[in-house]
Amino acid sequence: MSAWEIVAVLLAGMAAGGINAVVGSGTLVTFPTLLAFGLPPVMATVTNTIGLAPGTISGAWGYRRELAGQRGRLMRLGIASAIGACTGVVLLLGLPDDAFHTIVPILVGVGVTLVAVQPFISKWLAKRKSEPDPKGNWLTFLFVYLAGSYGGYFAAAQGIIVTAVLTISLHETLQRANAAKNVLVSVVNCVAAILFCFVADVSWAHAGLIAVGSVIGGQLGASVGRRLPSWLLRTFIVCVGVVAIWQLLRTR
Repeated sequence: MSAWEIVAVLLAGMAAGGINAVVGSGTLVTFPTLLAFGLPPVMATVTNTIGLAPGTISGAWGYRRELAGQRGRLMRLGIASAIGACTGVVLLLGLPDDAFHTIVPILVGVGVTLVAVQPFISKWLAKRKSEPDPKGNWLTFLFVYLAGSYGGYFAAAQGIIVTAVLTISLHETLQRANAAKNVLVSVVNCVAAILFCFVADVSWAHAGLIAVGSVIGGQLGASVGRRLPSWLLRTFIVCVGVVAIWQLLRTR
């Protein structure tokens, strides 16, 4: 591995870790980087997931203040994320590439739309509920599972989808939902990474560089993201989501 490749992969990991902590879609930085240096698509996906797993933990730790009071909820939803991650791994290793990539831009688009209109949907739901459900219901569990399945298969923009589900169904502030998103995405990435270690080919040199960069980027991203006002964070999520859709459509 050349010095240029080492620096490029490390910086890509830092950028991805920061983006993931704030919104998600960091994979859209690291995945193309790995492809550019000659890794096959499936190996690049696997290597990327393993490399970014420590960064998602770093980002979740950076949001620990916003996680106060969410332990019980996240333990329940974390089960959904873990089961979903296992499903995603099976899909990645068992289905042709085109089968899932066809609907990826659609899923990201739905997530972006839900984040954008979440304040209006929350107000509409509040008028029809005497008390918001702080724990989430079976529908939340289902959607978190589906998002985990998507994340286990192809991690790009899963954070946007999870954030959309949480902000609408849990009636939390965007920052607290974003903190919860970091935990659930960490569960997905870590479960998928562990499984990939045993059943898939990994470029450990690239994974290690991404891991180091993503841990640093996760801390930097969390320190910035948790200070953003809700409207600015929502705008950033939507903008990153639109770019993600464009990149996904362009590379199909």
